[in-house]
Amino acid sequence: MTATGRRLTTDELRTLFLFEALDDDQLDWLATRGWAVTHPSGDAIYREGEPATCFVVLLSGTVSLSRNIRGDDVELSRTDHIGVYGGATQAYLGDQVPQLYNNTMHAITDAEVYELPAAEFGPVVRHWFPMAMHLLEGLFFGMRNSNNAVAERERLLALGSLSAGLTHELNNPAAAAVRATAVLRDKVAGMRHKLAMIADGRLDGERLHGLVELQETAVKKAQNTPKRSALEISDAEDTVGDWLDEHQVPGAWDLAPTLVAGGVDVPWLEDVASCIGDIDLEPAVRWLAYTIETELLMGEIDDAVGRISGLVSAAKQYSQLDRGPFQVVDVHELLDATLIMLNAKIPQGIRVVTSYDRTLPAIPAYAAELNQVWTNLIDNGVSAMHGSGTLTITTSLDPTGDCLTVDIADTGTGIPPEVRPRIFEPFFTTKPVGEGTGLGLDISYRIVVKKHHGDIRVTSEPGDTHFTVVLPLRETA
Repeated sequence: MTATGRRLTTDELRTLFLFEALDDDQLDWLATRGWAVTHPSGDAIYREGEPATCFVVLLSGTVSLSRNIRGDDVELSRTDHIGVYGGATQAYLGDQVPQLYNNTMHAITDAEVYELPAAEFGPVVRHWFPMAMHLLEGLFFGMRNSNNAVAERERLLALGSLSAGLTHELNNPAAAAVRATAVLRDKVAGMRHKLAMIADGRLDGERLHGLVELQETAVKKAQNTPKRSALEISDAEDTVGDWLDEHQVPGAWDLAPTLVAGGVDVPWLEDVASCIGDIDLEPAVRWLAYTIETELLMGEIDDAVGRISGLVSAAKQYSQLDRGPFQVVDVHELLDATLIMLNAKIPQGIRVVTSYDRTLPAIPAYAAELNQVWTNLIDNGVSAMHGSGTLTITTSLDPTGDCLTVDIADTGTGIPPEVRPRIFEPFFTTKPVGEGTGLGLDISYRIVVKKHHGDIRVTSEPGDTHFTVVLPLRETA
């Protein structure tokens, strides 16, 4: 920024709305400390991220304020209103906050601005307006602390909800494993009992050896049972039950479902009868049924334990407990982990559709924080559909080729046009009292735009709302 320029008179300073209520001594102080500096069209009066060394007031011309998003300057406002100000607007807070320019001011036309050194502006404002400074400090830090406290509460509520959902999801396979284990214990005991009955000397070694071979066949059948419709299963149970009745095997109604579930059919039972004979057929069939049921129960346990392992893995991926905060990640893994974590919160009437471009490369990101973004957007989409609709998650390459996009769409009621400009404001929510803090989208915006230098966009009409997150493929400063 320019260090020298022409001095302003006290009369000129008094014409600016910011200074019109100051007394002569205060205006004289400003006149001797600041400079009127002319900047040509296209010049950057100050730049975002640089040390905030000057407080700037527009005297003439047109200026714009912009923010850097994904390496591009995005214009936030443009004005020719004399007296508007920018730059070191928080100089009065001193070293309590980082003193950096939080936007860039460009001269759209030749512009003259009054530049006041922040090192002098901050202390004198505190001296001139002590009560106002107490109020401003209370407002600034109070709001910041309030935002942090409510944001922390929002995270805790989300964590509690996800924990409850995860507990519910874990309980189902865990209960299934416990139940199957208890039944398995009884079936193994029954199998030992029946084996003792058929091996008490009534069977010679050849027949016993054949029975063991049939047992191995039964195990393989149980492991490779083809999927059948309910009608096909019912017909097969009737056929097997009839065969058992014809061969005087008691409890056919109880044995048939187990044998059919293990892939047993009448020709295989005929092989059992040929090997054992009619006298020992009933204990042999029951022994083989126990074998089949034992194998099916072990399959249930294996499936239940696998589901538990998958849920724990998803929770680990979601929380990123075993990784550093910034790493190269696959966005699809993060999305899948989030969907698993939110599964209990998604009503049965909502269909989730994923359309992933698996050719997309991994990106540098704060993985746990991106998961928070997906959680907020998916939860909002689910809430908007009121129990029925379609949630669609799509990944693709941005048209620029430098970013990837994650589009989360829902078929809910949509966002009214008058509400749309405010949805990323802190504490703004359209949910009923007690159902939302209004921080979900604000947090998502800050994570995507400020931490990842990406962008988050929204389009909405009834039945078709899209939140599109744009993330750079490469790390940006």
